[in-house]
Amino acid sequence: MEDLRQIHTGVFCFVHLSVQEFLAALHVHLTFIKSEVNLLAVDETLKSPNGHLDLFLRFLMGLSLQTNQCLLQLQFTYKGSISQTNEETVQYIREKIGENPSPEKSINLFHCLNELNDRSLVEQIQQSLRSGRLSTDKLSPAQWSALVFILLSSEEDLDVFDLKKYSASEEALLKLLPVVKVSNKAVIVWSKQLSGCNLSKRSCEALSSVLSSQSSSLRHLDLSNNDLQDSGVKLLSGGLESPLCTLETLRLSGCLVTEEGCASLASALSSNHSHLRELDLSYNHPGDSGLKLLSAGLEDPDWRLDTLRYVEACCRQKRLVELETMLCQGVNMCKRKVEVTVISFQFYMKTITRRQVIKPVVLTNS
Repeated sequence: MEDLRQIHTGVFCFVHLSVQEFLAALHVHLTFIKSEVNLLAVDETLKSPNGHLDLFLRFLMGLSLQTNQCLLQLQFTYKGSISQTNEETVQYIREKIGENPSPEKSINLFHCLNELNDRSLVEQIQQSLRSGRLSTDKLSPAQWSALVFILLSSEEDLDVFDLKKYSASEEALLKLLPVVKVSNKAVIVWSKQLSGCNLSKRSCEALSSVLSSQSSSLRHLDLSNNDLQDSGVKLLSGGLESPLCTLETLRLSGCLVTEEGCASLASALSSNHSHLRELDLSYNHPGDSGLKLLSAGLEDPDWRLDTLRYVEACCRQKRLVELETMLCQGVNMCKRKVEVTVISFQFYMKTITRRQVIKPVVLTNS
């Protein structure tokens, strides 16, 4: 608080925004003590594109409780039932959560419910989590929001996010994206148990947004065995090339990546150099040009990448020798770790898919 006191009057400047938000909420509460104002405040907060009214709304909801009013020794002339007014507000907020707003707005609405001492939605999901009977296939939008709120509010370590703990669907990934954002490692791997986890363009765009977010904690991302193809890798590369990206490990094993996808990855690493240290492209089909682009980048001293995993199918022995020579040249390459596994097949497959059985016959140079 800064004192700007003049000769006859006192003027105070509250620099901290939270104090300003509280005073604004207090003014509104003292001036308009009725349910409609609280509902209007909820609507205006949801309309706000940048969330600048979020804290104001929480303070306003907290001031609606009679216990808090007594603590602040507030005096009102309002003759209506405060408890009934708060019940109307709680019901209205629950309805808004059910309309499936953005994750950030949903989380703020749950904070508002906490301020109003309503924790029924959260307690319902917490009980299901404790009993191990949480069925995400049957969750309503409001219950999904409650699950996200619980995971983000939990004191437990969010070091690893594993999608299979919650659901086998891409829809679950999109709903739990705020949790991915604050995790250190995300495992979103296709398997027989996760037959529905096959990421589309929408998921790749969402994950790219996470990678380029300044507030993201994600350092390790495993997307192995998803049919990303070059189009999905190109979208992810958009996040990698962001100067805000801090991803260190990216696993794209068996994601149907070809020369085009490798070119996108090489371009992203060249434009940003990023923090990426390990790239797994095993069981893809990058071809000559794709692999050479990435391998050439390893010679760039500005690249942080020091581990490149690659499994080559039907590789010609001559090309293998050329590749080994290229990878072993240069002073910078001595500090890199390049794993090139060559597998010879009985038949040639132009595009390797994970649904084809891969039986290695010869394994060299690991």
